[in-house]
Amino acid sequence: MRFRLLCYFFLLGFISYGQETDLLRQRLENTDASVGLEVRGRSIQNFGELFKFYSSRDFQFVWSKEARIGELAYEGRYELEQAKFDGLQPSDYHWDLINTLIENYESNKKIDEKSDWTDLVDLELLLSDGLIQLAKHLHVGKVDPSELQWGWEIIQTKESFDPIAFLNQIEQTQRVRSNIFQYYPEFRIYLRGREILRNLSELSKVDSLDWSSLSVNKSIKVGDSHSLIPEIRERLQFWGYAGGNDLTERIYDSLLMKSVQAYQSFHGMTSDGIIGKNTLASLSQSPKDMMDKVAVNLERLRWLDGKKNGSKAILVNIADYKLVLLDKEDTIFQSKVIVGKSYHQSPVFEAKMSYLVFSPYWNIPESIVRNEIIPSVRKNPNYLTQKNMEVLTYNREVVDPSIIDWKKRTIPYLVRQKPGPQNSLGLVKFMFPNKHSVYIHDTPAKSLFGREERALSHGCIRLEKPRELAQLLLQDQKEWNDQKIWDAMNSQQEQTVNLKEKIPVYLIYLTFWADATGKPNYRPDIYGRDEEVLTLLRK
Repeated sequence: MRFRLLCYFFLLGFISYGQETDLLRQRLENTDASVGLEVRGRSIQNFGELFKFYSSRDFQFVWSKEARIGELAYEGRYELEQAKFDGLQPSDYHWDLINTLIENYESNKKIDEKSDWTDLVDLELLLSDGLIQLAKHLHVGKVDPSELQWGWEIIQTKESFDPIAFLNQIEQTQRVRSNIFQYYPEFRIYLRGREILRNLSELSKVDSLDWSSLSVNKSIKVGDSHSLIPEIRERLQFWGYAGGNDLTERIYDSLLMKSVQAYQSFHGMTSDGIIGKNTLASLSQSPKDMMDKVAVNLERLRWLDGKKNGSKAILVNIADYKLVLLDKEDTIFQSKVIVGKSYHQSPVFEAKMSYLVFSPYWNIPESIVRNEIIPSVRKNPNYLTQKNMEVLTYNREVVDPSIIDWKKRTIPYLVRQKPGPQNSLGLVKFMFPNKHSVYIHDTPAKSLFGREERALSHGCIRLEKPRELAQLLLQDQKEWNDQKIWDAMNSQQEQTVNLKEKIPVYLIYLTFWADATGKPNYRPDIYGRDEEVLTLLRK
């Protein structure tokens, strides 16, 4: 009799488990792949991959066994929720539905009632689909950068993502976290950025300030009295800077100035203590605004390929007005730069630097000749002589400018500026051939590097320390010692020097990153590119 009872309960369990897999099989096999599968009104994004995965294992479940949800499912739910610290939305990965199903299961378990098989099948599909989708987004980003208005022409060379291998690995190791982690960008700054986002999230929970935009007609200086000073004190104190003992005080005193200077320095501004439009624009950003900025730039890091970190690389962060020379991930040189104006934006792309040109000619683009040179010659016939420029035929024969009709909108000639200290390219240019005709070069206008906002060029990158960069790039070519480099930079004769090894150059656009100490760095969105990425992230 006892043996019969055991057999009965065993058979009952087998039938129940068979019902579980049959339901999953039916759901997947009866779905028209061209239409797709919906679970509780939510589209399954990876139906084809799920069908292959579950059919290969005879439709056995991963996240529950014999009507019991396993610890692996709880870990999966947790990792999907943690996507918020990647600047992603957990709801994109069905976290809300998954959470509801698990909570329903726990409620039933408390009253010793079994969950409906349909709930377990739904949980199986939602968890597997959500984790596949999250891994994909961590691997290459949620937004396709090629579809952006201004583009992002840095090609990813990452290995393709295999969803089936990913799910198999989760089940074999009984770990979600370690298998998700391998798809994070291979940059230490990415993980540090996640921690900044986590901290901002905690800070936003205690935020009760009014973050209305602050603006003034005239900059506020020490000793001035202004109605905005109390709000400025309050916001500085919120971010951890001393606002003074009396937050209602309207006088801009020296103690407040020290806090303003510290805040300006932290945010990459000129720390002069003057409260102008940039300082107020920064102080108008709430923790939620900062979280959005971090989210946008974590997405940009996901578009980059960590495996491209070779022995050396040049990185220009357009939004930071800065160039760095990297040896692996270590910075061995940095310099201020000037980038393109808002209507001549410097593009985001990659190329290989292959040669330098000392004492270069500047072959002036046709658009600049038309819009700037011709009008200047009309006003001043001696303009070309004063600027050390010459006119050439397309066969490179010099032309007397006096025979040209400068009243016309265009001229059938080339204009170039000869080598010399007033040449607009300065004394050296660094060439990495690309379709944008953008390169890095010196400039005679050194005073411009003292400005806080340096979006001033026609798109090329002007460098504050060209001599130092040339020395580093040619240090393995012994014949090019410091004196020879200096002489070549100050010659009247153009000279090209090929690099022994081509160096990758990346022009990127990051308005946030966390440095090696974990310190957050925020920069103004000088080209207004963050909003487009944020909108697509939140879709």
